[in-house]
Amino acid sequence: MTATQQTELWHAEKVASHAVAQTAANGIHYAAWGETRINDTELERLVGAVPGTLSAALEKHAYYFVPLALSEGNDVMVAPGYTVDLGDRATCHRNVNMGGIEGVFLSTRLVEDRFGLAFEFFINVAHNFVEVAGVPESFSALVWKQAEAQVQGETSQDAWETRRRAQDGLRTIDERARSSYFESAFSDALAIYMLALAVDFDYRDLREREYPLLAAPALAERLRHMATLFPTNPGYEFQLLYRRKG
Repeated sequence: MTATQQTELWHAEKVASHAVAQTAANGIHYAAWGETRINDTELERLVGAVPGTLSAALEKHAYYFVPLALSEGNDVMVAPGYTVDLGDRATCHRNVNMGGIEGVFLSTRLVEDRFGLAFEFFINVAHNFVEVAGVPESFSALVWKQAEAQVQGETSQDAWETRRRAQDGLRTIDERARSSYFESAFSDALAIYMLALAVDFDYRDLREREYPLLAAPALAERLRHMATLFPTNPGYEFQLLYRRKG
């Protein structure tokens, strides 16, 4: 019998009913289930990095940290542990609507380190926030000013492509692409801001080959703006440290 056959997959809704749900001090709903390989202290620190000012928009979201989440037909299934075969079929996250609550099931065993899991969690939080609350006008104004100044690079493939499409017209702006650009750039910046609160990391770790990474001074400007919009929770500190040359 194979390892896959020995591993019983659970429906996501069943996991949600068995997992011990918690509400962090910042108002975020979350739970852990299965062999996640994350201890309670690490998980509390990770979830606690989400600024409390985001919680009202995330009231109807719950984040489930599970070993592996995967699709079986129309169903979202969860594995209680890791096998190579199931890992090949799993994805970073799966969303399930459960009676008005959006459950976000995050696969903790598909990432190799805390950095990868943290970013996956925070980018989901950021997208969920945008879906409910939209993008602050002040942030849109900031990133469009940078785009008009032809600042180098972007924070993700989506932001890079939508910015390019928005500016492709010779005399007119593609407003739909610009709106998508604002959403992508904001979600990226909010996720990176929360990542900076939870994990020490090098900005270059976010580099991907498909697009040029946003120039560090431009990102710093966006992150400082995030800090004014969403102040840190007690016990967290926002810092930008530049590497010295030479």
